[in-house]
Amino acid sequence: MKVLFEMGNIGPRILIIDDETQIRRFLRVVLTGHGYVVKDVRTGKEGLDAITIFVPALVILDLGLPDINGLEVVRQLREWSKVPVIVLSVKEQETDKISALDAGADDYVTKPFAMGELLARIRAAMRHIIVDGEQPVLQFEDLTIDLAHRRITINDKEFKLTQTEYEIVRNLAINAGKVMTHRSLLRAVWGPAYEMNVQYLRVYIGQIRRKLESDPSRPRHIMTEPGVGYRLI
Repeated sequence: MKVLFEMGNIGPRILIIDDETQIRRFLRVVLTGHGYVVKDVRTGKEGLDAITIFVPALVILDLGLPDINGLEVVRQLREWSKVPVIVLSVKEQETDKISALDAGADDYVTKPFAMGELLARIRAAMRHIIVDGEQPVLQFEDLTIDLAHRRITINDKEFKLTQTEYEIVRNLAINAGKVMTHRSLLRAVWGPAYEMNVQYLRVYIGQIRRKLESDPSRPRHIMTEPGVGYRLI
């Protein structure tokens, strides 16, 4: 998949916005050790300014900032940028996660966190950035999605989906690695009038898994974020 952050021998840039000095120092050391170029700031205003100058490939954002609420940072950022944002927060309620994702965040990780999981989330969030205007063939291990020809294959075997099933998979695919909330997925596929029909969506996800997953009870591609939504990996 073609991405926007090709930087030669220099790793992708990550901006950390967090008021905890120890967290910033820890993340900077670990991420630098994994080949990323890292900049860290402690306030939302500094973060928004740094995004225009540093031009990161991904932002790690704490919600509890000393000046601007993290949700407001996401909302302002989404007015002019699609850079992936991973929220890192001590708030673990489903409502907090949904609010962050609906505001425009790509993922949500709760403190304390396992660094291995965060690194995996970073890689997943970066993989979903594709060049605007292209109709790429997206590859997810054995699953291939040809957006131009609306074809879905697994190990070169084509699977037929209904139009609605395909639209669900397509929306998850072009946002691969990003958590799509129930509301955002329902709105994208069925329209605003269906935003609250979560059970309706669950039925379709079940149908899709029975067609695409070798073991629908243990899906490998379409993952459930309990109480929040779905993610394609």
